[in-house]
Amino acid sequence: MKALKLYEQAGGNASAANEYDLVKKQSEGINILLTVLLSLIVLLIVLGNSVVILAFIVDRRLWTRSNFFLLNLSICDFLVGAVSISVYIPYKFTGKWMLGKFLCKLWLTFDYTTTTASAYSVVLISYDRFLSVNKAVLHHSLQKRHSQTALTMTLVWISSFIIYGPAILLWEIITSTNNLPEDICRAGFLETWYFILGASTLDFIIPLLSISFFNIRIYLEIIKRSTKRQKFSISNSSKEKVKYIMPFSITSNTVLSSPQTNEKGDSSLSPHTDHKITSNSPRDSEKSDGHNNSNKLSQDKKAAKSLAILVSVFIVCWTPYSFLVCIRAVCQGVNSTRTYLLLEFSTCSV
Repeated sequence: MKALKLYEQAGGNASAANEYDLVKKQSEGINILLTVLLSLIVLLIVLGNSVVILAFIVDRRLWTRSNFFLLNLSICDFLVGAVSISVYIPYKFTGKWMLGKFLCKLWLTFDYTTTTASAYSVVLISYDRFLSVNKAVLHHSLQKRHSQTALTMTLVWISSFIIYGPAILLWEIITSTNNLPEDICRAGFLETWYFILGASTLDFIIPLLSISFFNIRIYLEIIKRSTKRQKFSISNSSKEKVKYIMPFSITSNTVLSSPQTNEKGDSSLSPHTDHKITSNSPRDSEKSDGHNNSNKLSQDKKAAKSLAILVSVFIVCWTPYSFLVCIRAVCQGVNSTRTYLLLEFSTCSV
């Protein structure tokens, strides 16, 4: 009986060891798969945004306010792929940070700043599209003001740094805590729920509300102009019908008159009135204006569609992360508060 128990114990230990090896191999396989996927993502991000940046450098015709905002977004995404994700890949694969505390803080600051600047760049692009559709005159006047455009882009980067940069660099000094080991690299405020909620409001909720507002206004303006365009087409078609019914109307300086028949029976114009045929230039100008409005409306629709795609990608990529980080921080904050209250209660009871 004793031997049977020893045999079962030995078999149980061997089974546990086999299960541990299996789990370890599965985790290694998952890490390899994630590394390959992240490497492909980095390659696509770097190549795609490099093409945009090079095209902007080569072709000076692209140097407009709208394209500068697109360039800023491409620079943000390029840096995220080339630096942030590239540094994260070996850290994720090994599970250890091996570059020291200083580079850890530098990498975190760079990562949070570039991602926040990317979100704000989407807001700028949405605002620019809003001006293009709703306030075309103002938008046209701003296209060549490169100094103002550069200042706006600089403010985007400064505000993106202010949200997270000081907290990352000075969190341990402000809170007088240093709980993270040397081989772990993450921001110290991830367990502080009120800071996470405030920062997420600034880098996600406000940009989301802003781009939603701009897109709704663009959509309503396009519907309004499309309705006007349809009414204009209907009125033009009715005018064409009237013209087809009365094609030979002739005007004088005073009244409309019809051809007069002289004594010989020939149809001729009266010699005592200065007759002239109505000019079609007003109608031609109306057609030209309608054609230009139609082209502008078509361009605005294309711009709205591209902006809608960009905003959809922004929402899909940012919403899960922002909500999960906020929920995680709030849950940890509630647990820590509950633990603190329990300790206080037990202390008071003693």
